Amino acid sequence: MNPTPSPLPQRSQRLARLHLAKRESQAQRNFKPVPPKQPLQQLISPPPPQLRQSRLGLGLIPQIPKLRVDRNPTLPQTSNPGRELRGRSVAQTKTPQGLQPLSEGTKRRRDSKRDSIPSVLSPVSVPTRRNETKRNKPSLNSQPTPSPKTRRTRRTQKQSFNPFVYIIRLLILGIGIGAIAGTLFSTFDPASQLPVNANDTADTPVQERSSTANPGTAMSLRQEISPLKSQIQALTAQNSKLQPGIFLVDLDTGTYVDWQGQSILPAASTIKVPILVAFFQDVDAGKIRLDEPLTLEPDVIGTGSGELQYQKLGHQYTALEVVTKMSAISDNTATNMIIKRLGGAAVLNQRFRSWGLTATVINNPLPDLEGTNTTTARDLGNLMGMVNQGQLLSLRSRDRLLNIMQQTVNNSLLPKGLGSGATIAHKTGDIGSLVGDVGLVDMPNGKRYIIVTMVKRPHNDASASELIRNISRTVYNYFNQPHSTPTKQAGTAGVS
Repeated sequence: MNPTPSPLPQRSQRLARLHLAKRESQAQRNFKPVPPKQPLQQLISPPPPQLRQSRLGLGLIPQIPKLRVDRNPTLPQTSNPGRELRGRSVAQTKTPQGLQPLSEGTKRRRDSKRDSIPSVLSPVSVPTRRNETKRNKPSLNSQPTPSPKTRRTRRTQKQSFNPFVYIIRLLILGIGIGAIAGTLFSTFDPASQLPVNANDTADTPVQERSSTANPGTAMSLRQEISPLKSQIQALTAQNSKLQPGIFLVDLDTGTYVDWQGQSILPAASTIKVPILVAFFQDVDAGKIRLDEPLTLEPDVIGTGSGELQYQKLGHQYTALEVVTKMSAISDNTATNMIIKRLGGAAVLNQRFRSWGLTATVINNPLPDLEGTNTTTARDLGNLMGMVNQGQLLSLRSRDRLLNIMQQTVNNSLLPKGLGSGATIAHKTGDIGSLVGDVGLVDMPNGKRYIIVTMVKRPHNDASASELIRNISRTVYNYFNQPHSTPTKQAGTAGVS
């Protein structure tokens, strides 16, 4: 008969299983995944954190290695383990063979492994200005700073000072400013935009000459045209009551005719020619604007020719309108307005003398019926020559002056002797004791000449006007025929 097995082994097995299940459930509750072991180099230089983790200053959460648990330990066999354990205490319970207690060496190795794992909540150093220079130094407790592309561009290093580069930049800046300034000056300087003819020389400036310039070299005169002078003398000899003053010059060759050209005669309205030149000289100097308003006042009213004398006092006209009326319709009131605007007769007389016009004087306002205002044919001829050569006016003002003189309404004197196709810029003068006309003629064949005819006469003698027409026709016919240029130079005659 076999003996009955003791219930103690079965009870011990049951108690061991319960104890194992309890530890197993507790291990599952405390279980935290641990990453596999990594080499030391990866722990020192881990990969860069994600953008959100870098902003929070936290590193990656490492995994804790799993605890190795033997789920199927070998326990001693017993028929009734529960019954065996009920009679024992925990201290008397034997440790199952599957769960051996850890030795001291094993515990120390486990603790050293846990210490080598970086803490999940280990602080991450935030770079500041003080420790920015230590970025490249590895650290076990700090994560590397994010890439510059994910945060902001790295500050460029300050370049070293190079004086040569700054000198080049200053030179370029100076050249640019100079170019801009030169462009502005040329834009606001009207005289710099005037056209220049190919025939203009260095002795013929575009702008006006100084009022103190010596006009003796303004117009060089060559040989006197003797055949033409003889014809003119024959015409004047037909009426001994007339006292002519004739001066003309060929602008192409410099040949001329002077028949009593320096005789001082009453100027009549021919005095308005130097006044017209003085007006445009002040326009070039910026002293007068063409659109400047001039007021009709009682002290400038002049009888005789013109229409402004009949206008309402206080009415205003532009300076260009007034000076055009002075020349085109010989308006005496307009002449007095211009004389007043230019500073008066004394100022104008001084300017006339500076031009070399020794006999041209304003003594009384217009109309000067007594003939106290004087001039000579040569003064007026030389004045027209200086205007033509650009000696006194800019080319723009010269062209405007000649255009105004082409609008002269009275064409009963010099224009009557011209052929078809010829143009003339002229100004007439007519009082009881004198009749005259001064002009610049442009012929169809290209010939250009200046002619001044002034005839002192008995009061309102009509033969003086006829003499001027005959002289104009004779001169025009002479220049309209081919003539050889004189080879013998009679000398250079300046303005006296």
